[in-house]
Amino acid sequence: MILVDPPRWPAHGTVFSHLVSDSSLSELHDLAARIGLNPRAFDHDHYDLPQRLYDAAIVAGAVPVGGDELVRRLVASGLRIRTPDKTPTREMARRLLRAHWERLGLGHDLYAELVSRWSEPHRHYHDVRHLAATLEALDLLEDDAASSPVVQLAAWFHDAVYFGVAGVDEQQSADLADRMLGSLPAPDVDEVVRLILLTASHDPAPADAAGAALCDADLSILGALPGRYDVYVRDVRLDYAHIDDASWAVGRTAVLDSLLALDPLYRTPMGRELWSERAVANLTRERARWTP
Repeated sequence: MILVDPPRWPAHGTVFSHLVSDSSLSELHDLAARIGLNPRAFDHDHYDLPQRLYDAAIVAGAVPVGGDELVRRLVASGLRIRTPDKTPTREMARRLLRAHWERLGLGHDLYAELVSRWSEPHRHYHDVRHLAATLEALDLLEDDAASSPVVQLAAWFHDAVYFGVAGVDEQQSADLADRMLGSLPAPDVDEVVRLILLTASHDPAPADAAGAALCDADLSILGALPGRYDVYVRDVRLDYAHIDDASWAVGRTAVLDSLLALDPLYRTPMGRELWSERAVANLTRERARWTP
């Protein structure tokens, strides 16, 4: 059931309600789309509903309830996302990035250049938050390959060039790493380049521990809590805002099918333990969203 509390939260020259589901994020997204609610209004477990759409939400089937009841039923549904589990802010991500960079012991100029690239205004998902999440995921894998400076550097560069063109972005990011890491030993640079290119397919060879670590970390978002996963989906859609809805549905379904076809999806034991079950559920649920 979709629930909405009274419009009483002031912001942006109006007041807002919270729009939630007590059973399914899919039905929540469906109603939001039917009343023309901007996808940017989604915040992990609810939509911020402006007063002008309050009546439309009720006509579409939302049930008005008090704020306390709305929170109680959201918590009981299991869909509530606590603040520590939400997508970090960009400011928080930059603080995390600085700490990760200091471990590498490389120069500040390279750090500033990379953070500038990951902060480009056209990025929505593939920004500093994704980079920070990938580096944090490498830490969670707790193995020698994941903590290797070469794998860490590959993470820093893997989407340093990003325009939403599969294969081309990875190649240009690898070329950038090749140019900018000239002071490092050639075998290390070659390995960084190889790992970056591997993120185009996320299909490392069975004995490729470094490739498995980077690919698992890059795909860790797939195993996030459902609400955080849906923020990822929303932001990826914004990255491809220039594509019409029908073409997006076809292309995104193909991506989901390719991910679901990976067997296993995660190649490290810890990656499978941490993310595999939830990732398959998230991917399957999202696929139904774009499939008639």
